[in-house]
Amino acid sequence: MISIKTSEEIKTMRQAGKHLARVLQVVIKAVRPGISTLELDQLAEKMILGLGAEPAFKNYASEGLDKNVYPATLCASINSEVVHGVPMADKILADGDILGLDCGLKLNGYYSDMAVTVGVGKISAANKKLLQVTKKALSLGIKAIKDGVYLGDVSAAIQKYVEKNGFSVVRNLSGHGIGKELHEEPSILNFGQPGTGPILKAGITLAIEPMVNAGSWKVKTASDGWTIMTIDDANSAHFEHTILVTKNGADILTK
Repeated sequence: MISIKTSEEIKTMRQAGKHLARVLQVVIKAVRPGISTLELDQLAEKMILGLGAEPAFKNYASEGLDKNVYPATLCASINSEVVHGVPMADKILADGDILGLDCGLKLNGYYSDMAVTVGVGKISAANKKLLQVTKKALSLGIKAIKDGVYLGDVSAAIQKYVEKNGFSVVRNLSGHGIGKELHEEPSILNFGQPGTGPILKAGITLAIEPMVNAGSWKVKTASDGWTIMTIDDANSAHFEHTILVTKNGADILTK
């Protein structure tokens, strides 16, 4: 069932979103050639704990694999890594890389989730376009949201823009509802047909997150059991906001 949040719940989620946006701002500023993804992870965790919140991803168990828990606070995905890249000391960023930073936190029992993809040093024109298109796709998806619209309208808006620009949307992964749980109903595909799916209502909170590949939409899982990679080694970008559905549109909580 898709939950409608109360005004008090929304107040808490808004604060969680502001904290998370602040954390990612600091992490983004630390991105540079030569830094390890583990260093970025440690920075994010220190900030989250300092704000009186908890990392949302650390020790998160994947479905059906209770012993396979995510070991870090941050997901740091480099180049052809789509999402869930595990930060490590020997993963050193290089000039020209693109880096997906996905982070979540829990504050007073409620979750917030956000992602950005950034360039490391000077990146290619092709990578710049990939980042710009993915960020714009998120914006268009959010713009399609308001009370009374079909969720399929949001998915279709993302897909149409991405494919018009020569890229593909990942079909094996999706956005999600969010609140007392990190992943709630509904699942939010980045492709679909207008006029389909559940009808959105004011008070619903969602994590909208286009994942866009420069090549095929198909992906594979790395040997660590977490990192999702493009099947053809093409680069991938990921942007995400936690939003609140309102009568007149969408209110971005992670800003």
